[in-house]
Amino acid sequence: MKSISFITKGALALAVAASGFAAQADTLDNIRAAKKIRISVDLAVPPSGMTDGNMKPTGSDYDVAVLLAKDLGVALEVVPTVGATRIPNLQTGKADIIISTLAWTPDRAKVIDYSVPYAPQISLVGGIKGVQVKSMADLAGKSVAVNRSTTQDSDLTQNAKGATVVRYDDDAGVITAVVTGQADLVGTSAALFQTMTQKAPARQLEPKFILRTNDLGIGVRKDDAKLLAWVNDWVRANHKNGKLNEIFKKYHGAEIPAEALEKWLK
Repeated sequence: MKSISFITKGALALAVAASGFAAQADTLDNIRAAKKIRISVDLAVPPSGMTDGNMKPTGSDYDVAVLLAKDLGVALEVVPTVGATRIPNLQTGKADIIISTLAWTPDRAKVIDYSVPYAPQISLVGGIKGVQVKSMADLAGKSVAVNRSTTQDSDLTQNAKGATVVRYDDDAGVITAVVTGQADLVGTSAALFQTMTQKAPARQLEPKFILRTNDLGIGVRKDDAKLLAWVNDWVRANHKNGKLNEIFKKYHGAEIPAEALEKWLK
């Protein structure tokens, strides 16, 4: 009888665990039942995420989030974030998905799942005109400002031998450092660097070299297969109907490259 009791308890434990995994996998159903989707968006990375003159959210990532919620037929709740808290927000259940300049990396792909890319992002090193930098090797002995836990942080930390990587907690801090003269070199996105050049024309900022061109995906919790499938179908449909391209062009001044779309939609 003790043996039977042990097996019964073990089976019960397995059933409870299985129900927990099933609950996680039913995020899409939970969103529909709540009639609301919580999307983590960084509103301090113009033109992807920002606030307008009335302090209302705007930007390309925000517009993508609005479109996704509308097509899903639910209300949108923006979960504010910075680069370092995007994935923790997802893992701790504060957000259902991430739409926040989230570039694919091998390390991130170990802990979350990515959708089909919805937009590209050019990552570069830029700085003031007087600093001669054309490659990673030229950064030796120099300081470079970055937003903590971004792909720029990872790329420079791993590959800029002899450089000092100065980390800030958000892009607003990076912008302030560059605009006010605290930093002469920066690793960031091309779009955000353009914002810096517009804010501080007297600093004579210029692009130095491209780090990489990233594929930006929508972040989903691991094993949330039902939600990921819906998001992937949604991204593909809105590439084909041109709506994602319209949003990208509105804020970034260029269309999504045809070669990127061809690769993503294979």
